[in-house]
This record gives sequence, structure tokens and C-alpha cells, in this order.
Amino acid sequence: FVGLGLLLIKNNNNMKLQNVLRSQTLLILVVVTIFSFTSCIKKTTTTLYDTSSILVTHASPDGPGVDLLVNNTKMNTAALNYPLNTGYISVSAGTSNIKVNVAGTATSVINADLAFAKDQHYSIFAVDSVSKISAVVLTDDLSAPAAGKAHIRFVHLSPNAPAVDVALVGGAVVFPNKSFKGYTEFTPLDAATYNLEVRVAGTMNVALTLPPITLVAGKIYTVYAKGFLGGTGVQALGAEIISNN
Repeated sequence: FVGLGLLLIKNNNNMKLQNVLRSQTLLILVVVTIFSFTSCIKKTTTTLYDTSSILVTHASPDGPGVDLLVNNTKMNTAALNYPLNTGYISVSAGTSNIKVNVAGTATSVINADLAFAKDQHYSIFAVDSVSKISAVVLTDDLSAPAAGKAHIRFVHLSPNAPAVDVALVGGAVVFPNKSFKGYTEFTPLDAATYNLEVRVAGTMNVALTLPPITLVAGKIYTVYAKGFLGGTGVQALGAEIISNN
């Protein structure tokens, strides 16, 4: 009986040891599973916030309607025609492939890998005559204007126009001496209605009188020269305004 009792005690101790080992193994598995799940959540959360935004403008006067593709995904539902823009579109931060294709085709007129920083905003202009079309990429500072102010910048996108000044009608120059593809930074101006004209740089010779532009407090604008000098119809020299916020 003593031997049997010792055997039972030994077996009981072995069972307890096995139960402890099982419990420890289960605990380790639970901890590993939780850690793995947490890691997945962190990675997913990081990815969700790594975005930028781009605004694409068709500024090629004789270019056909186009499609915009980001990493080979078409972003527009209808052809983007001159001189329209997409509004801001969210894209992944980092390097993305941007294609501008002739609408409804696989023919790319622009194909570029562009780097976009996290939480930044960009304007991409498809510019020049269609035979020489290229992209102008600008970083958009959308910081809020001060009270009573608006922000405005000028971009020269008329392929055959000379360098120009943008000035108050008959008055002071606001944006001096910008050549094709040249641009200004966003500049604060009082919220008001302005009568502006585009002059050949350094002269009083008016190339284009702009319609009155009303700047609303707190708003951010891009004004760009478009069309061809001597062009007619939709391709005539003119100006377009984009609201960036």
C-alpha cells in the first residue's frame, strides 16, 4: 500500500506539473497572439494616415480631354477637359506613378513618378502645347490666411506669351516678371475686389485685362495665365482662377 500511495502521489505531482506547463504554454500563446494583433493594428493605423492630396489641372490649350491615373488607377469618371481641374484628390504619401492619358485610351502624354510628402498638398498642371506637353508640380501651402486676408498666387502657363507683370489696372505691379512656367508663392492680400491687368514685363503694355477678381477673407486662390498669345476661341490668351480651399 505504501508503494501504491507513493506512485499515486508521484502521478499526481506529474499531472500538476503538466497542468502548470500547459497553463504557461497557453499564456505564452495568448501573449504572442495579442502582440501580433496589436502590431497589425499599429501598421494599419499608420498606413491610413500616410496620405497626401493632389489637384490636377488641364492647362494645355490644344490638348484633348484626358484621364488621370494614379498608380494605374483611373481617378476621374469623365474626361478632364481644358482648362478644368480635378479638385484635391487623396493619394498615398511617398512616390506614386502619375499618368495623364488621352481620354479613353492607354496613350500617356505624361508619365512621371512623383514624390509626395505626408499631409502635404500639391498642384500638378499639364502644360504647353500638346506636342510638348509636360507637368509643372507646385507645393500648396494651405495655411489659413490672417483675419481679413486672402492668399493668392500667379502661375504663367501661356506657352508662347512673353514674361509678364500682373498689376493693378493703371497702377502698381503685384506680381513682377514671370516667364512661362514661372510662379509666385501664395501672397496675402486684403479681402476685396481687384481689377488686374497682365503687362509685358517691365512695361506698361497691357497684354490682357482680367475680369474683376473678388478675394474672400480666409480663402486661398491660384490665378494662372492660359491659352496662346494670338489664339482664338477656347485657346485664346486668358486667365483662370482656382479656389484652393
